[in-house]
Amino acid sequence: MKTQNNTILPADTCALAVKTNNVGFVSTRLAGTDGVSLEAEKWAKVFEKQGFTCFYFAGELDTPPDRSYLVEEAHFQHPDIKDIHENSFGVSLRGRFITRKIYTIKRKIKDHLYKFIEKFNIGLLVIENAVTIPLNIPLGIAITELISEVGMPAIAHHHDFYWERQAFLKNAVREYLSLAFPPNLPTIQHVVINSEGDNQLGLRTGISSTFIPNVMDFENPPLPPDEYTYDIRHSLGIEDDELLVLQPTRVVKRKGIEHAIELVNRLGLKAKLVISHASGDEGYAYEQRVKEYSKLLNVNTLFVSRIINEERGYTKDGKKIYTLEDIYPYADLVTYPSDYEGFGNAFLEAVYFRKPIVVNTYSIYTADIKPKGFKTIELEGFVSKEAVAKTKKILKNPQLKEQMVNHNYKIAKCYYSYSGLEQNIKGLICKCIPCLP
Repeated sequence: MKTQNNTILPADTCALAVKTNNVGFVSTRLAGTDGVSLEAEKWAKVFEKQGFTCFYFAGELDTPPDRSYLVEEAHFQHPDIKDIHENSFGVSLRGRFITRKIYTIKRKIKDHLYKFIEKFNIGLLVIENAVTIPLNIPLGIAITELISEVGMPAIAHHHDFYWERQAFLKNAVREYLSLAFPPNLPTIQHVVINSEGDNQLGLRTGISSTFIPNVMDFENPPLPPDEYTYDIRHSLGIEDDELLVLQPTRVVKRKGIEHAIELVNRLGLKAKLVISHASGDEGYAYEQRVKEYSKLLNVNTLFVSRIINEERGYTKDGKKIYTLEDIYPYADLVTYPSDYEGFGNAFLEAVYFRKPIVVNTYSIYTADIKPKGFKTIELEGFVSKEAVAKTKKILKNPQLKEQMVNHNYKIAKCYYSYSGLEQNIKGLICKCIPCLP
């Protein structure tokens, strides 16, 4: 069989030569509230608005079943993938058995990728961080080989590169990182979420990319709280005369939660610090550290991940489950003192729900977000007396607080809205498949 440009394709790829308006999202996980899953969902909405139909391939999915293709080995938490990871990073040599395991699983995943593309007649792949950070080496290699074999147009949406994480720098898989994290192939359009990623990708690999920041639907403000959420403060144990200080992140070291604890302590106001998410897959040592530090500074810190989920519902013992979006309207202050972020979804969420923000001046905030003109309470690596005084002033002055949050919303609507994402994706589509609308 020949394509329109007379390129001869192998028999097993003939079905893949047809260009369609079906888009296949591929990742390790497309479920929950992690940044990659949330942004993939936003991208899918924009693609659907442009007349495309979206399908999903991953090791964990909460997408529509009739558009989903689940492969357990695609998940970074699969036992074999974890074994590969543990024997590839933090070491200088890998055992031959790991090489065999990488290639065995790679073949299986690639076969499933072919079946996914054939089953749903996919014309364009959108790869969500799966060829960016090497949490699943076989998946990254499988994607790279498939695109090389088929010449399929693809968009690689990069959220965080391996060279940005200390844990990945010592490794025994450098040839695989050079091959597939990310791959330098002519049919792939590369997208980064911050300017530093754009610079480093070019310097390290020679790959050019498009800078598209994360977004939220600022054209449509959040709806007011409904009856389901009326008892949130009571459920969280927040008294009527008490401040709800929200830390809307997982409990991991780079989130700098000690700064939030110290700030609450130094405010000298009646308040509780509410941490929305659990430690997750990065262990529990830091969570224990946060608990001990809270006790040391006499700050009432609540870990509420048990009653915060992607969907409303009830726990086994009958307690209400709320979404993070349910919590935001009741927060008096949002703390976001991260040491590092690929972009900063929680920052945009706080702006979207019109909440004052305490933010550490992490590099991407300083380079990409701050220059837009946002008004925040800044920490420069530590809690200063100026930051404490400014926080108190805002919390005690409703008019000043209102001016700050409305100002921030207007700026975010200009720079981080869906309309901007739509224009960027239109440009990518034209580069990938100019014959499609």
